[in-house]
Amino acid sequence: MADTTMGTATRPALFLRNATGLVKAWSTFDAFIYSFWSINLITLGLYGMSYVYWVPDGQLLAAILIFGVLTTFLVITYAMLVSVMPRTGGDYAWQSRVLGGGLGFVLSITGWWFTLFLWAPIYANILNVQFFLPLAYTLGWSNVATFFTSQTGLFVSCLIVLAFVSVVVTLGMETYARIQKICFWIGLGGLVVVCGLLLFASQSDFQNAFNREAGRLFGASGNAYQATIDLGTKAGYTAHDFAAFSLGPIFLLMPFLAFYLLWPNWGATLYGEVRGAKDIRKPFWSMFWGLWVTIALVGLVMILIVKTMGWQFYNSANAAYYNYAFYGGDATPVTTWPYPVMFAGWLVDNHLFQALLIIVMGLWFFGWAGTLFLSSTRVIFAAAFDRVLPSWAANISAKRRVPYGALVLMIVPSVVISAIYARYKVAGVPTITVVAVITAIFLAFMLYEWSFNSGNLYGTSFQATLNSVYYFLATYVVAIAIYIAARIVRNRQGIDLSRIHHEIPVE
Repeated sequence: MADTTMGTATRPALFLRNATGLVKAWSTFDAFIYSFWSINLITLGLYGMSYVYWVPDGQLLAAILIFGVLTTFLVITYAMLVSVMPRTGGDYAWQSRVLGGGLGFVLSITGWWFTLFLWAPIYANILNVQFFLPLAYTLGWSNVATFFTSQTGLFVSCLIVLAFVSVVVTLGMETYARIQKICFWIGLGGLVVVCGLLLFASQSDFQNAFNREAGRLFGASGNAYQATIDLGTKAGYTAHDFAAFSLGPIFLLMPFLAFYLLWPNWGATLYGEVRGAKDIRKPFWSMFWGLWVTIALVGLVMILIVKTMGWQFYNSANAAYYNYAFYGGDATPVTTWPYPVMFAGWLVDNHLFQALLIIVMGLWFFGWAGTLFLSSTRVIFAAAFDRVLPSWAANISAKRRVPYGALVLMIVPSVVISAIYARYKVAGVPTITVVAVITAIFLAFMLYEWSFNSGNLYGTSFQATLNSVYYFLATYVVAIAIYIAARIVRNRQGIDLSRIHHEIPVE
């Protein structure tokens, strides 16, 4: 697509074309479901909370509630930004117009494009531990399970994720909305079944079921339930009461909770394609309910897990597994990630039922998977529409209005990163200002804990993860280089990028 689709041949107009060409295909309910999936209780939530045993005296429910209140300020901030400028690209559009083109481009592109390459292997790992592995073990396919625990198997999982996401994104926003709604309703039905099983079973029922299936599926002998608790203690987990309350440890839990609860605004880049987004109530309620419905479900699920599985068992199973998988500890009776959905299914002594439950709950993954690329493609598209990136990155398909050029820029680097990951283990103040400051303080606290925690509690401190530091520094260098190159090239073409970033494009 030519860079001179509007204006004269001697002096190209500011934007790539008169309008983006994208259509407002989503309703507020579609945006709510996307927000709900972005802070996914099953895929991200259960995985993130499997690490809370590192803070043994932290009160999980209190931490979740406080985190929800603080994240609500983030929701308010983004709802205001969306209603003022409901444009495709979200953060890129706002930052480049408020902070200037160069700074806005570097900040948004590193966060919404380069960082997402690293999430492809994370999605693949979650697909493995919550779908392929529990399903294979349940059906007795030990060779399949062994394959997906290998480096090749992990890379194949990455390719499956990338292929699935690419297909659903290229189907267009309307079709994607239908897919996520189907997964939403069926997935909720599966969650009702899981909660029902946990509600009506006793802890002794679960212990018997766990011992039975640990023996049948994993060859464990004796009291596998108690053996798991003993291995958790050996791994360093300190038992504590679920109801115990201490304020300080609550805040130490928050960086773990951020793994899933921090992203109700993940659809902010898509609000240029949501009907009625200028009305602040619509973006606010879609993100607000996405957050608080999830928090309510998290609270319910954790209470039921504590009631039926036992709080000490839940933490011990996670501690024992991670000690075995990453630190060379003793093998656990159940040698795969302790997936609560799989454990709940064991309350029914029927492997076909257990497999069907895992498949149905797998829709929590497939309804969520599109978040890997969908939001990011809009940031890339917006930067290309502003002529910072090559014009072909803003190309859209005629029928479904899909930015396929931007999608290519997500897929190709993600495949490369996935291959590397599989190979190596390494008062009077405006309201928006007030809520943004609260949000910034909240985020700054978590960034500090992630980066400088003296005990490396989260495994992310600078000193312990120098390769990650180098990677992210490199992404900023690359982003700066891209922007400088774009300024030079566009200037030679008679296009002033600084003028573009003072204008708001037409959707």
